Amino acid sequence: MHIRGPLLPALASLTLAVTLAGCGSTQTRTASATASAASEPSSPQATPTSGDRVDAALRGMALRERVAQLFVAGVPLEDLDSGDAVVREGVGGVFLHGRTTAPADELAARTTAWQEAASGPGLWVAADQEGGLVQTFKGPGFERLPTAVEQGRLPDPALRALGERLGEQLHAAGLNVNLAPVADVVPAGTESGNEPIGSVDRQYGSTGTDVADAVTSLADGLASRGVVPTLKHFPGLGRVQANTDTSTTVVDPVTGPEDEQVGAFAGALGRSSAEPFVMMSSAVYPQLDPANQAAFSRPVVTGLLRERLGFDGVVISDDLANADAVEDVPPGERAVRFLEAGGTLVLTVDGEPVPEMIDAVATRAEQDPAFAGVVDDAVRTTLTAKAEAGLLD
Repeated sequence: MHIRGPLLPALASLTLAVTLAGCGSTQTRTASATASAASEPSSPQATPTSGDRVDAALRGMALRERVAQLFVAGVPLEDLDSGDAVVREGVGGVFLHGRTTAPADELAARTTAWQEAASGPGLWVAADQEGGLVQTFKGPGFERLPTAVEQGRLPDPALRALGERLGEQLHAAGLNVNLAPVADVVPAGTESGNEPIGSVDRQYGSTGTDVADAVTSLADGLASRGVVPTLKHFPGLGRVQANTDTSTTVVDPVTGPEDEQVGAFAGALGRSSAEPFVMMSSAVYPQLDPANQAAFSRPVVTGLLRERLGFDGVVISDDLANADAVEDVPPGERAVRFLEAGGTLVLTVDGEPVPEMIDAVATRAEQDPAFAGVVDDAVRTTLTAKAEAGLLD
């Protein structure tokens, strides 16, 4: 897991009992040359590590190519031909959005062609396949999924098995990232007032413990079949009333660093055997950062998620193209601010603003050495995840 260390003592009061442990290893290579060694058969070359592959990939990329790896650009399912141009832009991945009844093998032909056309590392190919109303693929090769509420009532082994089947179906269609499961906690009795999650049954339970258990089971099932799960929407959308996709002002005045919302993510990250992504919310959390939306907040992304919870993996934004919550921020600035906060991958439902965003990030990196370091760290994070997913040969 991408967990760098134990949770700080301040999280001990959470209702979840969470223990996060990190470990690492260092390989040291030594070499000696002697006169006799020259006459002996040379030993087989060591298999490159993921770090070696990441280093080699970075050496072969110009700045704009590295920056492009930080974008997952939207491709509408009703116009898959448009994805060809998106891939030629050199982006790190594509996000298939909309709804389709196309069969899995037809989708696989398209995603395979995109992978073959990618000029650099392999692509992240992502979609929202949650269940209930949020199910992108409904054609042959995909089972109809129950709502998250119904999924959350399943025993853990049954929910893991569902995750395994879902992972197999997505993998067969050429996808390697599912923007699910939802880890938001909707308090019991408030569901109808929680527009983005509770009103449409996207939550796995009403307590942090229940949500963490269910999310862990589904995420582990997905990962076991080669699909990266995504825990969303940190630090939690379970208490908001409006939807960040359709409202310019979405505020959660209650959630703080020791809240059950945060605890659900901590519990899932601490127990899952997967290597998940974490998706950021675009709501404002005054108890955490009154001045910025979570996706643009260094106290939330870096201070809370990365440093306090110890997560050092891929942090992906929610939509930074069409969401009303970010409409007052120029597109290029959205990408820059998200990366400055500690994010990794910029997600856009609409691929049109991506070139402008890439230019803004690259220009800032050229002018600001500190920001250039931020970009390099983010690129290394996503390429490391790609190496682990077999996308960096």
